[in-house]
Amino acid sequence: MPRSAADRYDLLTIILHWLIAALIAGLLVLGFVMTRSSIDPALSFSLFQWHKSFGMLALLLAAVRLLHSWLVVRVKPTDGMGHAEHLAARSMHHVLLLLAVAVPLAGWLIASVSPLEIPTFAFNTIVIPHLPVPKSDAAEAWWTTVHAVLAYSTLALVLLHSLAALHHHYHRHDGVLARMFPRRHRSAETSIRELKP
Repeated sequence: MPRSAADRYDLLTIILHWLIAALIAGLLVLGFVMTRSSIDPALSFSLFQWHKSFGMLALLLAAVRLLHSWLVVRVKPTDGMGHAEHLAARSMHHVLLLLAVAVPLAGWLIASVSPLEIPTFAFNTIVIPHLPVPKSDAAEAWWTTVHAVLAYSTLALVLLHSLAALHHHYHRHDGVLARMFPRRHRSAETSIRELKP
């Protein structure tokens, strides 16, 4: 597929964007709940497995989204945005895409370096193999910290990204947010008006 500039995002990008956003939100909530010390150990284990399952799904979708962004997607700057503002928006876009891959990858590394070698049962169906890395308690603690820092950094940037999108939509009234939704069908009245000489 050619990489060409467009006025809005294509349907695949839009679907992946909102799926990944929903997964990130759910994973953050699940990650907070499953690590509470007061939770039942059996429930905690089950929640960890679901967290890892949805995390692997998020990693797969984010990898597809990142590859699709590099090879296909190139959206024109919105009218009224200066060069510095457009550069900041593009930088935020790329950082969020990279974090969407890095956060679940760090989670995969936690399971892979753990000396406990607890298998990951993706949706209680498929066993996800561990990455071929050395195992140690120190490495597990380090990747756990990295995973948490990246996850909370993602949360902060997502909130900033959302506020910026809402600012563009409700204050500046431009098409920044609308580009991430499917194009609405034109009304019959608009179509008739365009056909008139």
